[in-house]
Amino acid sequence: MEQKKAIIIGAGPAGLTAAWELAEKTQIQPIVFEMSGDIGGICKTIVYKGNRIDLGGHRFFSKSDRVMNWWLNILPLQKVDEAQSHEQAAFYHQQSQSIQARPQGPDPEKENLVMLIRKRLSRIFYLRKFFDYPVSLNFNTIRNLGLWRIFKIGISYMKAMAFPIKPERSLQDFLINRFGKELYQTFFQDYTEKVWGVPCHEISAEWGAQRIKGLSIVKALLHALRSIFKQNRSLAQKNVETSLIEQFMYPKHGPGQLWEEVARQVQAKGGQIHLHYKAIRLNCVGDQVKEVVFQNQQTGETMTQQADYVFSTMPVKDLIQALSIPVPPAIRQISDGLMYRDFITVGLLLKELKIKHSASPNQLIPDNWIYMQEPEVKVGRLQIFNNWSPYLVHDPNTVWIGLEYFCNEGDALWTKPDQDYIQFAIDELAKVGIIDKANVLDAVLIRMPKTYPAYFGTYNQFGEVRKFIDQFANLFLIGRNGMHRYNNQDHSMLTAMVAVENIMHNVTSKDNLWAVNTEQEYHEEKK
Repeated sequence: MEQKKAIIIGAGPAGLTAAWELAEKTQIQPIVFEMSGDIGGICKTIVYKGNRIDLGGHRFFSKSDRVMNWWLNILPLQKVDEAQSHEQAAFYHQQSQSIQARPQGPDPEKENLVMLIRKRLSRIFYLRKFFDYPVSLNFNTIRNLGLWRIFKIGISYMKAMAFPIKPERSLQDFLINRFGKELYQTFFQDYTEKVWGVPCHEISAEWGAQRIKGLSIVKALLHALRSIFKQNRSLAQKNVETSLIEQFMYPKHGPGQLWEEVARQVQAKGGQIHLHYKAIRLNCVGDQVKEVVFQNQQTGETMTQQADYVFSTMPVKDLIQALSIPVPPAIRQISDGLMYRDFITVGLLLKELKIKHSASPNQLIPDNWIYMQEPEVKVGRLQIFNNWSPYLVHDPNTVWIGLEYFCNEGDALWTKPDQDYIQFAIDELAKVGIIDKANVLDAVLIRMPKTYPAYFGTYNQFGEVRKFIDQFANLFLIGRNGMHRYNNQDHSMLTAMVAVENIMHNVTSKDNLWAVNTEQEYHEEKK
């Protein structure tokens, strides 16, 4: 019998996870088509003159042991010398027994295929000062905000607890119910609107449920109190909210390194990966997608591929437009109204930062990334790549940072010429006192379209689109853009794993795919 084929649209985390699972566990041949020339989707690593950029910052951490073990099967955890690093050695001894870490792992100084253990620190930059993220009630916060503002935050929070907004219709309602109106207006409102480009009351409350459902002032305070007496050194961190984790795993050369290795293994297992091919048409007969037509983005030539199964990570609105069958006008209208937020990173190579480490001024500040709350600048976050992995930086005597901007494809920010944009970014950081312009050595700009599926536009009617697509028995929507859901990397991977299991066990319903990151265990809450 001819081997069955699964056509996978997109070589991001979801698509490559599906390909690996199929190649490893079934007799179905995975054939991956990627529109760009890169592996990893938004999790790719971009190399510029020996310096590596992680678009958006990807912590390799999950409450799912299955995902943690999956990663460690691809890249083993680094070797730890107990005599030199008791703290890191404790990660092995105190972690969940179900996490497969090997004490005698590879030495990152000698080998490349290795997961590092990194400390997590993210802070908010506001009023030209640093605040803990998530915001905690400590001496630094009280000193920076002042007693009067702290008092108003406390009163506002108690009011929110006593008289919560019901029902929660918007992200604004969601945040006020968990943090109070005063804290929401101080730390959430301006930044969130900078990220999404629309007011918080126009964004669905479901965005909060996807990203920060388990976080609140009470949990942040309890975590801070526990940290005084006992630190959680396990990799699993089962009892810690995701926003509060203290360490995470990270590939030596950035997230793209892991997905490039996954792609290599898929090909070694008999799978295929084709770059520069965009899906332009899905030919359907009844409830089956029989073939997919791809166009080479370099030559313009088309290729038609027969399909027994199709996994799609392409944006839902593009998928609907590519279907060969007539689409009901109402479904097309909802699909056309789905919106996205696009993303630009400016990489800056510096002699040094102007802001200094409070404990050791001669050392680089320890942050992985900094949330830029300052309203007079458009930059949303600042990554310090040295702190993600020292191996991302070509010259260890330099500082390699990424400025993250959120925009809409085609707007004034998106269309600004590269050199003008780079100078604009340099001016912004100098304006708020983070860098000195004289210390800039080099710069590069990267645009990434459709980075964040938006929870506004016609999103509140998305269930109708889902119902329409789910009628195709051999078509599986997976991943962030594929499902139009702001999933983390691990949740995108889990959707792929569940889809493959459905094929293996002849499960026809797609409900369990859509249940990923909505059930309690996927909300990363302690049961």
